[in-house]
Amino acid sequence: MMRSGFTTGSAATAASAAAAYMLFSGKIKEKVTIITPAGVPYNASIVEIRREERAVSCAVRKDGGDDPDITTGSLIFSKVEIVNEDGAETEILIDGGAGVGRVTKAGLDRAVGEAAINTVPRKMIESELKKISEDFDFKGKISVTISVPGGEELAAKTFNPRLGIVGGISILGTSGIVKPMSLEAIRDTIKAELSVKRAEGRRIAVLTPGNYGRDFLKDNYSYNIDDAVQCANFIGDSIDMAAEAGFEAVLLIGALGKLVKLAGGIMNTHSREADCRMEILSAAAVRAGMELESVRGILASVTTEDALRIISEKGFTDKVMSDLSFRAADALERRAGGRIMTGLMIYSNSFGLLGKTDNALELLEESRT
Repeated sequence: MMRSGFTTGSAATAASAAAAYMLFSGKIKEKVTIITPAGVPYNASIVEIRREERAVSCAVRKDGGDDPDITTGSLIFSKVEIVNEDGAETEILIDGGAGVGRVTKAGLDRAVGEAAINTVPRKMIESELKKISEDFDFKGKISVTISVPGGEELAAKTFNPRLGIVGGISILGTSGIVKPMSLEAIRDTIKAELSVKRAEGRRIAVLTPGNYGRDFLKDNYSYNIDDAVQCANFIGDSIDMAAEAGFEAVLLIGALGKLVKLAGGIMNTHSREADCRMEILSAAAVRAGMELESVRGILASVTTEDALRIISEKGFTDKVMSDLSFRAADALERRAGGRIMTGLMIYSNSFGLLGKTDNALELLEESRT
């Protein structure tokens, strides 16, 4: 069984709690336990302790469990400092230091100009520090600065640059824990990208499953690939999120190997969810009138590119792709349920554009503005 880990938000909270305790007690604390929003205790080791007269800084090493998170092993620092001691109640100011990103685009969890420390981690930190302040009968203003050495370099490997978060990583987490290969994290990223695009005033969301779709747009339509949102395998979820974000339309552009599954009503295109590409292609070939031996060849194909060669050699590309495009587009419309307009473009690396809805090119042009 794969081991779960803890978010950057949990690490920042644990470091903040330990720093606050040491600041008020004057004692060293090398272990701290917090309760994550999921109800799971996090027992963190405290390292890199630095004490001053009115401030303490320390770190927790990020433990992502068995999830391949690039932040795993990074030190998440928190510096807790007394600003003043004459308040009627405890006030906690939270900001990001070196290695923590800054928001430059509207539509994200935080406002433009703020540190990319999301709402749940902020609440976690505030909750822990208020409890510790009460334990030591402190009333006043405390500042908390979260920093991550090397965070700017790590961020270059994340979606942060595309989201308009500059200068470092984000301090994230809604449950406080990280599940290996977290699908929730991928969905959250898609939702955040869509939110940014909508906040920029865009009415049409252009979705591509991956980089190949972005390259197809760039090479064939001179499209700014940064305007497209990568939806990975989550076609259905992305349509739902685009509708919820207030987009008027969605244009999905992808390779046949992924989007052929839509013709079978499959809205999560990952192979572990469903892989009946050749069966769907073969059914379309039968409907198009291809003879049985060629259909058997399609069924025996390893890739959709191989299957397309058979279809092309027999002169059935237009008929088969017309059938598939119609059925895939119908599946998208059914998923949208009248909430949002949908469009579709299907291509092949070897054969180029294979099929599209009547509104596809119009939506693509409108999405540029």
